[in-house]
Amino acid sequence: MPTDCISYQKSGYFSKLIVDYLDEKPEVQSLYHRFPRIENFGPQITEKAKNYTIENRLILAEALKNQNSNFPFSQETQTNIELLKSDKTFTITTGHQLNLFSGPAYFIYKIASTINLCKQLKQKYSDYNFVPIYWMATEDHDFEEINHFHFNDQKIKWGKESFGPVGRLATDGLDEAFEEFSKAIGVGETAEYLKDLFKKTYLEQANLADATRYLANELFKTEGLVIIDGDDKNLKSLFAPYVQDELLHQNSFAAVSKTIAHLKEYAVQVNPREINLFYIEDNLRERIIFENNIYKVNNSEIEFSETEILNELKNYPEKFSPNVILRPLYQEVILPNLAYIGGGGEIAYWLELKNNFETQKVTFPILILRNSFVIATDKLMTKSANLGVSFEELFLSNQELINKKTKELSNIKIDFSEQKDTLRKQFSELLKIAEQTDKSFTGAVKAQEAKQIKGLDNLEKRLLKAEKRIHFEKLKRITEIQNQLFPNGSLQERKSNFSVFYSQTFIKEIISHSDPLHTSFKLIKI
Repeated sequence: MPTDCISYQKSGYFSKLIVDYLDEKPEVQSLYHRFPRIENFGPQITEKAKNYTIENRLILAEALKNQNSNFPFSQETQTNIELLKSDKTFTITTGHQLNLFSGPAYFIYKIASTINLCKQLKQKYSDYNFVPIYWMATEDHDFEEINHFHFNDQKIKWGKESFGPVGRLATDGLDEAFEEFSKAIGVGETAEYLKDLFKKTYLEQANLADATRYLANELFKTEGLVIIDGDDKNLKSLFAPYVQDELLHQNSFAAVSKTIAHLKEYAVQVNPREINLFYIEDNLRERIIFENNIYKVNNSEIEFSETEILNELKNYPEKFSPNVILRPLYQEVILPNLAYIGGGGEIAYWLELKNNFETQKVTFPILILRNSFVIATDKLMTKSANLGVSFEELFLSNQELINKKTKELSNIKIDFSEQKDTLRKQFSELLKIAEQTDKSFTGAVKAQEAKQIKGLDNLEKRLLKAEKRIHFEKLKRITEIQNQLFPNGSLQERKSNFSVFYSQTFIKEIISHSDPLHTSFKLIKI
């Protein structure tokens, strides 16, 4: 169970925009609709109910039934799909790429956060139903981002070329990856389960979308998770009016650009294009460009007049794919959704989109940062405690941590701040004398002050370096512990696959300790 935590704001792993969002700074309040507090879901429910129709519900439920028709999904999931037909049912959504074997562990944390929030909302708003949704990013085309995962220090990769939407990619050529994973994971009951899971997921499913659906369903089958694929003709038909508006008026470009103009002190996560749509076929996903009154598909010979592209949209809505700017709008149009749960990067680009939602008259969801965990063995954390290193200190950069611990271990004070303050006071008096006698002398006084302060800095660094040599063994053990929990100076959850930590109770533990309305990293001992 979690034994320690650190706030996201103090962790050092989130951008200024996300930290200011979590702190509800006035500078960012115009970028979101309602802050993620349990009491704010009441008005969110009321507002969403007004602009989500029963017709949409019926089309959504039917599409989900069709998508899941070839999978033995659980009774809990079947029940939740049926509940979506009711105007008393709403969704909480997360989304993720179709990474090989789920990719980094935060895939699990995203879905766990979504599941547990639904449980919390049911307790607070018992008259309503809340369904956890996993949105598969089947229409993405960046295969290099998703064709691998890390098991400990080993990178297991799917060696295959890919063109077009990754969800349609056939799952051939994965035997080698399966063999690598089988060797890496070894033997034992858990290892055999994971090998069997990989085999059934990737060697027995037709394409990457089906494989990812199978994997997510197997891991969360008792939790009523509903898995949705946006690459669906009937769902795209619901979004067709917004696609037409994008083709004819390019309102999203103007709306998002207006928001970006006010993000002067923050890093911009994504930039809009004049048309934020792709045209897709099995081996093609390319941008739609409007030039000289002609709609062109980039890197192809496909062209349309205005009349032709509107006819294409009417007859084949599934061929039009929203990019990162419009995909959130698509999601909120087809789902009775209240909130989106994502990582820092995702929430950062969602914060650029509220103005576009208002332009399109679609309710903007509550934005929630997913839960984050650090998984560690009891033995490792006992070593850390014995070395006097707290959970919070492990989030420091390695240099900051080692410098801090060196000063604590040293028998002498490696801090010349008092001496520097004394020096500054002395030079302040000298400066006053210089100004009273010969002002041209002040430059020399300031130069001498800088020289002596720099000299003390250098002495402090040399002393710190000498003490590091004395305490080398302890500092080495501290670094080894930090590297195990923060590989290559990054978060464990952004590299390690869930299989590294998996046990029969792992998924249930992560779900039970998830609480996305409370923003802190949690330590879980295994």
